Amino acid sequence: MTSTVSTSFTLIPNQKYRRSSRRSKPFCNIVDTDSESLSTLGNFKALPLEIFQMVLKYLSVKDISMLSMVSKAISNRLINYISTSSGNRRLLLQDFHNFEISGKREGSCVLEHYRSLGLLLKRCTLLLPTKDRLKYIHKILSEVSCFKLSGCPSPLHCLGLQCYGVFLQTLTAGWDELECHRVFNFLCELSNLPRKVQTVVSSKPGSARKLELRIRLFCRSVLLNHWIHRSDSAFWLTRILKPWPMVNQARLLYIIFGPVSSLNGHVVWQKMVEGPTDETSLKGLADAIKLLYDTEAKEWTADDVISLVDELSVVPREWLMENNARLLILSGNNICFTFMASKAVNGRAVELARLVVFLALVCEKDLYCMDWAVKMMQKVCKVFSTPGERNNFLQSVENAFAHMIMDMLQSVMSGDRDEEDSSFLNLFHLVNAQANFHKEILYLTMRSTST
Repeated sequence: MTSTVSTSFTLIPNQKYRRSSRRSKPFCNIVDTDSESLSTLGNFKALPLEIFQMVLKYLSVKDISMLSMVSKAISNRLINYISTSSGNRRLLLQDFHNFEISGKREGSCVLEHYRSLGLLLKRCTLLLPTKDRLKYIHKILSEVSCFKLSGCPSPLHCLGLQCYGVFLQTLTAGWDELECHRVFNFLCELSNLPRKVQTVVSSKPGSARKLELRIRLFCRSVLLNHWIHRSDSAFWLTRILKPWPMVNQARLLYIIFGPVSSLNGHVVWQKMVEGPTDETSLKGLADAIKLLYDTEAKEWTADDVISLVDELSVVPREWLMENNARLLILSGNNICFTFMASKAVNGRAVELARLVVFLALVCEKDLYCMDWAVKMMQKVCKVFSTPGERNNFLQSVENAFAHMIMDMLQSVMSGDRDEEDSSFLNLFHLVNAQANFHKEILYLTMRSTST
């Protein structure tokens, strides 16, 4: 009896243990899988997909983007929601017009909406390769006609491209240069930008006005305007310009940043040729030149930028020297000096002397300090290798003043006056410029002798 009890006592638990261990493994796996799914979806697992999507309607786009970071399962559900027709209607606002009537507040709200949407899609597609992210995002946005280069019938009165630019800036912020190269190539392929640029830079200026306008708006609103850091703006401007020869770079730079008509937004090609222009017409070009000259624009040397400025000054024909001088002043001291030093080194002293006179004239007209022009000339004088070259240059400056005054005086005496009497006014400014220029030279000389 003792042995029987002992045997039964030892065998039965062993058999139960073996059976329980053999059958418990698959059961444990199922429980683990369900618990993992439950942990990633949270309480949303209890909701049908339709109810989940109804809940999303009560969340802002910014809140939905925060929700996408909870788990991969939640992110996948949100991706499915964005792809649905209801998600498209909710997220892809397409009322990009009539904001001039309703006011700026509504326009800024739409821009903020697309900034949040860019953050949402950035987070939802975080684990995808760049190529797949771009394909998915294009699939979502492809129905928005105002996001296309030639999609909107009224591009001047449309916020579509600006919204697209804000969206892309948010989406690609923090991406490395290789990924951004892929983004640019992807956009070029979608918009056919290179072929359209080829059309305008190889045609007569102004012969394709509408296409020039669309390229200008697309480049500025989508690729350039929304970056916070100058290095990012320089990167995208470089992507636009670098594929082209220097002469085409200058044409394209003028199309994107040159003066436009206040009536129809078309590029005004003759603005720099027909008469003196103001700072407003040149500020965009000057800012772009400074951006490329910046040390953060790695792919541009100083010689590249100076050559571009030189090429720009003959687009579409040779500019008035006064407009050249005003552009150099707006571009900053470093670019102005490098440009002038280049002429000195290349033996173009007479042309450089005329430029000095026009720098003085612009300082007089635009109320800049005249001592700046004198100090710039003094700095350029040090570039000449011999005293004879320096003296010839200074003599050329005096000759340029004299010839310009005589030419303007002759124009005034001949009676060729317009309604604004601009010829007499120009003579007045030039005489004052010469007097103030020489006054600053005398001050500089007296200071140097007294010390």
